Amino acid sequence: PIGAVGILRAGLIPLLVFKLKTESDGIQELILDTLSNCLRVEASEALATGAINILKEKLTQSSAVIRSKAALVLLEIGTHPEGKSVVCEEVIPVLVSLLEDTDPEVQASATGALMFATIKPQGRFSALGAEAIPPLLKLVAEETGKARLSAIKTLTMLAELPEGRKTLLDHTDTFQQCLNDPCEAVRKAAKIAISVINWKP
Repeated sequence: PIGAVGILRAGLIPLLVFKLKTESDGIQELILDTLSNCLRVEASEALATGAINILKEKLTQSSAVIRSKAALVLLEIGTHPEGKSVVCEEVIPVLVSLLEDTDPEVQASATGALMFATIKPQGRFSALGAEAIPPLLKLVAEETGKARLSAIKTLTMLAELPEGRKTLLDHTDTFQQCLNDPCEAVRKAAKIAISVINWKP
């Protein structure tokens, strides 16, 4: 954390973001790791330098490692209030497409970023519009998937919209299976999801 604060104070974020355009894959991976750590502390400088558009491009790179790390940086941006709005507007459709990526790490990073983006109502509408429910349900059904917990939490937020709840009512059995999961966090999240889906106004 002290190193991240030092990088922020030295004003290096714009330079790091700019370098993502020109450096080799190996260096880009290091830059993305660095940005991820720094943006845990502060995101406004990265947003001001147009990082979202560059990260969005990185989500479609041929390298799975870069796709995964770019999604993790977006996840960190999405933990800040000002970052959520920009991620909602710009990136949700690309994140939804990565839910079906062939690499499990990319799936997990994209699902985590989507989870933070759907905390805001506009993010939920955007995710529904991008048809996020089917791929998220697939991730919930994968018993050993890394993205499972984030997928359950994201679907719970989508179930707070009438349209999302209506769709998910036909899929409560997917969440019921999670009630026997060895991981307590998954069991707890599934229980909350079922109660939100079954809620009647």
